[in-house]
Amino acid sequence: MEAVVGLLLMLLGLCHGVETSCDGRQDGAQCYGPLGGTVVLQLMDDASEIFRFIWSNKTRRILTWRDNKTAFNRIENRSSFTPSDGTFRINDLRWTDGGEYTLAMFDSRGKTMKLLTLQMIVQAPVSSVRLVSECLSQGEMKVSCSSEGGDSPQYSWTLDGHTLTDAQLLSGGNESEDITLKQDVSGQLVCSVSNNVSRVWREETISTCGDCGITITETVTSTVDHSLLILGLRAAVAILILIGIVVYLAWKKKKYEELYR
Repeated sequence: MEAVVGLLLMLLGLCHGVETSCDGRQDGAQCYGPLGGTVVLQLMDDASEIFRFIWSNKTRRILTWRDNKTAFNRIENRSSFTPSDGTFRINDLRWTDGGEYTLAMFDSRGKTMKLLTLQMIVQAPVSSVRLVSECLSQGEMKVSCSSEGGDSPQYSWTLDGHTLTDAQLLSGGNESEDITLKQDVSGQLVCSVSNNVSRVWREETISTCGDCGITITETVTSTVDHSLLILGLRAAVAILILIGIVVYLAWKKKKYEELYR
């Protein structure tokens, strides 16, 4: 079962392609890693300058370095250590990777040179964003922003690249999930959803007017009433078909009269 879960998380990581990095050289560092993705931790400047170190969590040893080589790596199948820059790369992050870690460095006599702690927080990245709009009776437009996945999501809005202003907003704010836009507001509306390991956004072209709110997705380029255009095209096609039938019947009649003349 654990192997199956690991495979699913690995595939999740490939789908997200999420990678974060963190400087763990300061005691008490707080690092965020994406569930199913990759985190790159800088534990030191250069491992060749350290005789031995042990990186462990509260329950077990994870990584041991001794005599300029990796002596032990509990998660070797999904991680790698680069001695030249002291970075430890963990792939396929799991919930169980979260927690407090301790890095203990020793000299050749076994004396502790330095002791650092690091807090690892694993978060699910935001996978997608959806915008839903609703036309209100006075021409305002209510827009809701929702996201799939993602721990502790935070929301932000822009219109044509600028933060929404009170002159444009009837209710809600730039950090709200739901906003209501006043009449006569139009442009490229973007809702961004982010947390400490990811950021995803959705953009739509919107336009509101005095008597009705109209939402135009990025695939629509104008506010023309396309239903009338479609009806006109259908009528034109029907007329052309009717003319074709009349011409065909006239031709058949003429051929018949010539045959029996």
